[in-house]
Amino acid sequence: MIGDRLLLLLLLGASVWLARLWIIGYRAARAGTPSERPLPGATPASPRAVAVAAVGALCILAAETGGEHVLGLSAKQSTMTALFGLYSILGAPVIEEVIFRGYLVVDGRGRVMLWAGVVGVSLLFALLHPFLWEWHGTGLTVRFTAKAWFSTAAIFAGSLWFYTVRFFRLNPQRSLVPCLVAHAAKNLGVLAIKYVQGFVGGWW
Repeated sequence: MIGDRLLLLLLLGASVWLARLWIIGYRAARAGTPSERPLPGATPASPRAVAVAAVGALCILAAETGGEHVLGLSAKQSTMTALFGLYSILGAPVIEEVIFRGYLVVDGRGRVMLWAGVVGVSLLFALLHPFLWEWHGTGLTVRFTAKAWFSTAAIFAGSLWFYTVRFFRLNPQRSLVPCLVAHAAKNLGVLAIKYVQGFVGGWW
């Protein structure tokens, strides 16, 4: 448990450092003097693109929540601490969007390869979330439950949407701003739902 807390604090620190580098590049791009090697997607986006991205992410969350209710999976979700909630809103969007929607992109090889890469990386992104598996000190545990498959599918759908809002027509500069806002909005929604349902417990 202490190791998990330290890891979250380290990840929060890493996200602050990464966000700082990204913001430097973003400000330079807005000023018309882009950095020589900026982080990916450090460009402006229109308010409309950001709004569409956030609304779409919340619609996916609403579908996920409704699906859990219909399938009787609502009571099987995990409990979240306040620290993890903070990381999920402020840290995870920065780290995951810069790495996945920023760097892990098949660019310059046509639309087919771009979207084939999006599907492949989104599958990897979903599988990296510990729903179908769990690591203990004694080893790896695999669990193919309905809840695990459903949550993994929801993460996959979310990733596809985050890639979509980076490359859709409303975002001609391929900014990561819509991705970051959409990811943070979805995770904030998850935290709010868990809190209402009684699945947020403890600070650490």
